[in-house]
Amino acid sequence: MPIIVKRLLIFLLVLGLLYGLAWAAIFYNNNLKGVWPVFTEPNEDITEVINTTGMPLSIPAGFNMSVFAKGLVSPRVMLHDPVGNILVSIPSEGKVVALTPDKNGDGLSDETVTVVSDLNKPNGLAFRCRDKCELYIAEVNQVAIYDYDSKALKALNKKKIIDLPGGGNHTSRTIMFMPYPNEDKLLISVGSSCNVCHESDWRRAKILTANYDGTELKEFARGLRNSVFMTIHLVTGDIWATEMGRDLLGDDTPPDEINIIKEGKNYGWPICYGENTHDTDFDKNTYFRNPCMEPFEVPAKILLPAHSAPLGLAFIPEEGWPEEYWYNLLVAYHGSWNRSTPTGYKIVRYKLDETGKYLGEEDFISGWLKDGNALGRPADIMIQPGGVIYISDDKAGVIYKVTGNTSQQ
Repeated sequence: MPIIVKRLLIFLLVLGLLYGLAWAAIFYNNNLKGVWPVFTEPNEDITEVINTTGMPLSIPAGFNMSVFAKGLVSPRVMLHDPVGNILVSIPSEGKVVALTPDKNGDGLSDETVTVVSDLNKPNGLAFRCRDKCELYIAEVNQVAIYDYDSKALKALNKKKIIDLPGGGNHTSRTIMFMPYPNEDKLLISVGSSCNVCHESDWRRAKILTANYDGTELKEFARGLRNSVFMTIHLVTGDIWATEMGRDLLGDDTPPDEINIIKEGKNYGWPICYGENTHDTDFDKNTYFRNPCMEPFEVPAKILLPAHSAPLGLAFIPEEGWPEEYWYNLLVAYHGSWNRSTPTGYKIVRYKLDETGKYLGEEDFISGWLKDGNALGRPADIMIQPGGVIYISDDKAGVIYKVTGNTSQQ
C-alpha cells in the first residue's frame, strides 16, 4: 500500500476518532452531566444523619418525619394488607416483604418478613378480598395471583393469569383495581420498550385492562410512554397517572405529565407530548391533519418539569387532615438522570379542589439532592386518614413515616 494512502487512512481514522469524542462530549454535556446523583453512592447515610444531626430534609411546619424501616434494597411499591402490615415490593431482589407495625414504640417497624421471593423484578401489588384475600403481584413478564396468609405473612399457591412483554427500557409493571362499579377490573401499566419508537407489541406503552382472573386482556388507554404509578381520585373516581416524557430533547423538553386516564383515549406518545405538542424531532407526518389535537389525542392534565421522573402519587383524604389539604395530590419526583443540571428528588404538593381543578403547587418535602449528591430518591407515596404518610426511598433503602399535628393517633 502506498505511503500516501496509509497516511490518508490514518488521518481519516484520527479525524473520525476526534469527531466521535467531540460528539460524545457534547452528548454528555447536554444529556448526562447530571447523571451522577442517580448512580453514585450517597456521601452520607440518611438514617445516620437523622440519628446524629437531625432530619436533613425540609418538611412543612407542624409535621414530623422519621425512618419507619431501613436496610431495604431499593424498596418501591407499598400496600397495606388487610391486617395492618405494609407490603413492599423489592424488584432488585425479586421479592415482596411485609413490614409489621411498631408495637414496641421505638418508631420502627418491628420486623421485616419475606412474603414471597424468586420473582422477576416484582413491582405492582394489589389485593382483592372476597371470601378470602388474594394478593396480585406484577412482575416484568406476568401478573400472578397468590393466596395470602396474613398470619404467617406468606403468599402461596402462585397462579399466573396474564403474560406481559419482558425486556426493553421500561420494566416496571404496575397494577390497580378500578373503582366501583368496576372493582373486578384490573388495570396494568406497561411502559414502552424504547425512548421513542413505534412499538411492535400491542401491549406496550399502554394501560391494559383485564378481568380479575386475567381473562379478556385488552387495551384501556394508549400513548403512555411510562406511567409507572396510578391512583384513584377520592371524589370523582377518576384514574390519575404520572407519565415520564421522552429523553434527548434537552433539559426542559418535553415536560413530564400527570394525566387523567379515560378508557379508549390516546395520550399521544410517541407523536405528541405535553399539551398536545407535536414531536417533530421524531415524527414528520403532517400531511393529513395536525397530528396532535383533541379529540384524537388527550393533553396532559398537569405539566411537570422535564425529567423530574414522577413516580408515586396519592390524594389526601378529608379524615384527620385540615381542610387546606383536602383533595390535594402529593407526587414523588424520583429525580432526573439525563439533564445537565439535576432536578426532582422531592415530594411536590398539588393544590386541587374536590373536582380536581388545579389551584397551585409547592414543594412538600425536599432536600434529598444536596450539592450534586443524592441522599435518596422518593418512589412511592401512601397516605392514610389521620395525617399519616409513608414514603419509599429506593436509593437510601428506607421507608419514611410522616406525621404531624393533623394526626389523630
